[in-house]
Amino acid sequence: MMATPPPSEALADFIRGPTFPCVGARSAQQRGGITVLTARSLFSAWNDLEIIEALHRFVADYDEKQDLFRSLVVIFKDETTFSELTFERGIWERIQSLHDKDHWLGNEREDDTADDPADDQFSLSIAGRAFFVVGLHPGASRPGRRFRWPTMVFNLHDQFERLRADGRYQKLRDTIMDRDKRLNGSTNPMLADFGSVSEARQYSGRAVGKDWVCPFKPKPR
Repeated sequence: MMATPPPSEALADFIRGPTFPCVGARSAQQRGGITVLTARSLFSAWNDLEIIEALHRFVADYDEKQDLFRSLVVIFKDETTFSELTFERGIWERIQSLHDKDHWLGNEREDDTADDPADDQFSLSIAGRAFFVVGLHPGASRPGRRFRWPTMVFNLHDQFERLRADGRYQKLRDTIMDRDKRLNGSTNPMLADFGSVSEARQYSGRAVGKDWVCPFKPKPR
């Protein structure tokens, strides 16, 4: 029987694989811009402070003039294949717990983003910076999100804003959507530009309807 590769190697193989559409993540991998942290379980707070510390280091090391396509990836070592609903519950449980602890530490929200997950300007704020979160797990309906372990990918919003400022964002987005359609048979119906609908709808990867209510409850800042 073939041994399971370490999580970081499995992630690299997944990003290089035939169903993965995001060229930004591929670029990050090629440039050494992906930091991987392993944690005990998506449904456990055991590693929350370690994740927050890693996000603080990630923010502190981020060079706004040099760094592009960087991600902090947290891989949870659950061996159970969750349903999409169960994974969605788990990812928001972790987000809520991380937010609560970050609030207790006294970190402020990044300007120009909203706390309310129903707001079009919502983003997750940790260590004073805005993040867009991508969920991966083995039970995902879309192959491009179907990874061996439940995983949270943290991407700084600043990267997207810099791409917009450089006029490169739309081209990158179109390339990803074209690859998704070619590799997976259709484009992801949940993809939307920041400010058009709340990005909270995209985090878990599950297709949700207009009546979906995000379970996240922000602490007052």
